[in-house]
Amino acid sequence: MLWVLLGLMLLETMVVHLLVALWSVWAALILSVISLALVGWFVLFLRSLRHYPVRVDAQGLTWPIGFLRSLTVPWEQIAGLRGEWTLQELQAAGLFNGALIAYPNVVLELDPPVRNGRRSIRFLAHRLDEPSMFTSSFAAWKRIAPSDF
Repeated sequence: MLWVLLGLMLLETMVVHLLVALWSVWAALILSVISLALVGWFVLFLRSLRHYPVRVDAQGLTWPIGFLRSLTVPWEQIAGLRGEWTLQELQAAGLFNGALIAYPNVVLELDPPVRNGRRSIRFLAHRLDEPSMFTSSFAAWKRIAPSDF
């Protein structure tokens, strides 16, 4: 869906630049440079989503959103997977949503909540390609006691 958003951005940018070029060529050139830089940044961000996956390891979970943000949660703070949820309920309680514009298919509950700056995060949500693989990997790591590391 983010690639579709990029396509819509490009279409909208071309139309705006055409209209601005009718008014002022210099303004259109300045806008074009700024727009190309933003489109380049957005493409780099979209490609970074593949290079920064959710990681399950001895330290706990690392929950990234591309190169923008990342949150590492130790095993002691993870209460478990949530089976049912509404997005409004999660957002009201404190949500770190890695799904961006898609509806999440994996939600973890944290107890106690994690502090991220001034925010208190009680839920982690993400839209994963293979949620069953994540669930099995999560269950395998969760069975190992954190003191065994």
